Amino acid sequence: MLEQRYSAKLYFQGDDAESAVHRPLSERAANGELKGCRVKILLVCAQYQYGRSELGESIEYTAFLPALRHLGHRVSFFESWAPQGIHDYLALNRSLIREALNFAPDVMFVVQRDYEIWLETLDYLRDHTGIATQSWTTDDSWKYREVSRFIAPHYDVITTTYKNVLPKYHKDKNRNVVLTQWAANSAWLFEPLPSNECDFSVSFVGAARPARREAVKVLTEQGVDVACFGHGWPNGAVSAEEIPDIMRRSKVSLNFADSFKNKKRPQLKARTFEVPGAGGLLLSEAVPDLEDYYKIGEEIVAFASHEDLVNRVRFLLSNPNRRDEIAWAGHRRTVKEHTYENRFAPLLEMSRQRKGCTTPKLRDLGYEYLTLQEKSYALGPGLRVLKKLFLFVFCILFGSTRGPRAARRCTFELSWRVFGEKTFRAAGLPGRMFPFV
Repeated sequence: MLEQRYSAKLYFQGDDAESAVHRPLSERAANGELKGCRVKILLVCAQYQYGRSELGESIEYTAFLPALRHLGHRVSFFESWAPQGIHDYLALNRSLIREALNFAPDVMFVVQRDYEIWLETLDYLRDHTGIATQSWTTDDSWKYREVSRFIAPHYDVITTTYKNVLPKYHKDKNRNVVLTQWAANSAWLFEPLPSNECDFSVSFVGAARPARREAVKVLTEQGVDVACFGHGWPNGAVSAEEIPDIMRRSKVSLNFADSFKNKKRPQLKARTFEVPGAGGLLLSEAVPDLEDYYKIGEEIVAFASHEDLVNRVRFLLSNPNRRDEIAWAGHRRTVKEHTYENRFAPLLEMSRQRKGCTTPKLRDLGYEYLTLQEKSYALGPGLRVLKKLFLFVFCILFGSTRGPRAARRCTFELSWRVFGEKTFRAAGLPGRMFPFV
């Protein structure tokens, strides 16, 4: 039997990083250590990927929300990327504070994109309400430099899924960082099907990025039928409920580790855990630290090049018994160790410990706070002209649909380099010029 263990490590000031090992939840529960730990949680994230409904629901919404509730917590969801009826970030932050005061959570669990939640808002909620604030970061391979290092000091606990980024947090004196990892949605745990009962030879679920198209093309040219689902593929996007079924009914499920921005460092993605959890056979692009979570060749399979990909697909399709053995081994490991319940239980406890386990004593939101932020957020005549100029230029270059997003991106890239932390405050240029673009 594989040992169940915590899948997060705490790296606070004074801790020995290498010895920060957590005991199994079952052991701690037997000792009575987790009694009374059911808490109220405000989950702040996007319901849809990148805030766009056509891309399907986000991992954070489909996996985080049920996992937190499955742990017995009372959870309220707050849409932070594309909230209905909210037209700017002043309204968003006002609405978030109002929700926090009304719901009175013990922990606010945030998946922050970049500058949508102001540092002033985080500081107010952390310092004046007793709420423990926790951030789950994504894409720290490139996002640490642009976002995480600026917002980290304003949370009680911030996570990273990149072991190599930990020294950067420490160098910048951000000692409240927790090393954790993506996981499998416990609602998507299904026993593997035998190879001869699968409907797809090879499948891939995910957006059709260039590197992925090239890999699929190589397989297709070698006579391998690959069924692809997601934004940009002929089959189009599929619902969240369909994804585990596709992975389970595939003899081989592909996972690519390409990063959105950092092409030199592949990412360990949630799909790594979702495929074996759903009963599929994972054939993943090789990625650093993958061996920390699975035994390569025994619980999952990895490839390092297009030629390697073709060879391993052929082997797995030609050896159904071995394929089935690996699928079962990966599934068992995932169920034991790699669900979001395993990840979140210690994280929530850490947040409360960091806060001192105090019961929130909420204070009324004073007019002074909102008035100050409203003045900082106001868009003066000069910035209005600059915004129109940016939109005009970028819409000419990229079209009316992509132009505003390109203008926002350019403004953000310039802002964090020049103004640093101020980018993430009410006075930050990107949020004032391009809210919800």
